[in-house]
Amino acid sequence: MHIHILGICGTFMGGVAALAREAGHRVTGCDAGVYPPMSDQLRALGIDLIEGYTVEQLALQPDLFVIGNVVSRGNALMEAILDAGLPYTSGPQWLSEHVLQGRHVLAVAGTHGKTTTTSMLSWILEAAGQEPGFLVGGVPQNFGVSARLGRTDEASRPASGHPFVIEADEYDTAFFDKRSKFVHYRPRTAVLNNLEFDHADIFTDLGAIETQFHHLVRTVPSSGRLVVNAREEALERVLARGCWSDVARFGIRGDVPGFRARGEPHAFDVLKAGVLVGRVEWALLGEHNQMNALAAIAAAEHVGVTPQVACEALARFDNVKRRMEVKGAVRDITVYDDFAHHPTAIRTTLDGLRRKVGPDARILAVFEPRSNTMKLGTMKALLPWSLEDADLAFCHAGGLGWDANEALVEMGARAVVADSIDAIVAKVVKAARPGDHILCMSNGGFGGVHAKLLTALA
Repeated sequence: MHIHILGICGTFMGGVAALAREAGHRVTGCDAGVYPPMSDQLRALGIDLIEGYTVEQLALQPDLFVIGNVVSRGNALMEAILDAGLPYTSGPQWLSEHVLQGRHVLAVAGTHGKTTTTSMLSWILEAAGQEPGFLVGGVPQNFGVSARLGRTDEASRPASGHPFVIEADEYDTAFFDKRSKFVHYRPRTAVLNNLEFDHADIFTDLGAIETQFHHLVRTVPSSGRLVVNAREEALERVLARGCWSDVARFGIRGDVPGFRARGEPHAFDVLKAGVLVGRVEWALLGEHNQMNALAAIAAAEHVGVTPQVACEALARFDNVKRRMEVKGAVRDITVYDDFAHHPTAIRTTLDGLRRKVGPDARILAVFEPRSNTMKLGTMKALLPWSLEDADLAFCHAGGLGWDANEALVEMGARAVVADSIDAIVAKVVKAARPGDHILCMSNGGFGGVHAKLLTALA
């Protein structure tokens, strides 16, 4: 089959493209921005890429167009597909029908930690010899790729019943399918990592997102397992709407059924119903990663991996790229890159770094409110709270429709606002001194700020 993917350079659709190519299909695609690293990864797989959404692409005559959720009505190529009555589907639907069918799907959902937990779970199953397939919204460094089919049968098709781990996003599927992506995946094991308000561009309030999470719960069979964060009231409200599967909770308090950690985030015992079942010692930071680990351990148990084996695997886990990734050091000043963009993620990321460097080292937080939710200003009031662990905070305010200075006013002189990357680099360099830790946070490329800082600091 020849499939042509619209919006191919996003992390999800790029993963779909890689899986389709591995499965033997001819794959081509287009996007508004065809640039590294995704363009390089896709071309290395033999996938031809086209810049833009030109009508001339109809001449490729693919068997099927696969439409990413970045494509909307008014897109020239999409309008031509509709006018010609050509076959099309969404990325999640194609994945469901051609890759996930018959597999034991383990889906990882939640406002935060999806990519990291999906990577942890994939690595645990790999270390246990299960050869899982996976699709991750990032690049797990244990694998070096964001997606693969995993074990296949004699005909090179995904092996029936074998595990496939997928990052399960609650964002909408496509312009013609406004359900959350994850309802297409039909998991037997579903991780509900946490649940907060996000995606203000498509959800009116937290209750609307809870409804979508319950749609996911409805798809898990009675023989399946829900792995649920015991500390999240929103998830308890989701389960209260109806639950038909086994529930394994993590992050519990006390010796009740479920999984909990005892110790510091970098070295902790794992207990199940109060009984010691394993220990994790690793280089990852923050309580959020400790919670991600518990979720992955509980999910892996559902496909036959003991907690002890899972803990041993996590000791050899290399984090995902752009998760507290050290980009370099100059004059004893260390520059980090992290994907954090939601206020809670910013706060937990800063907490993890603070635990590592101690109370006396200075942390300079450099961030841009880039997600649709943050651009709308929906959570601007939470920014001072999210930045409490930073000694200084530098906000890139270019393109915002709200006043960043006003939002950060309670931080006083600790907060600095700039409207361009060059201006923010200049302000950070002027403030930085030996021994500092500069943490850059964005869900985009942030204009290459990391390299610019390292160059300017030299």
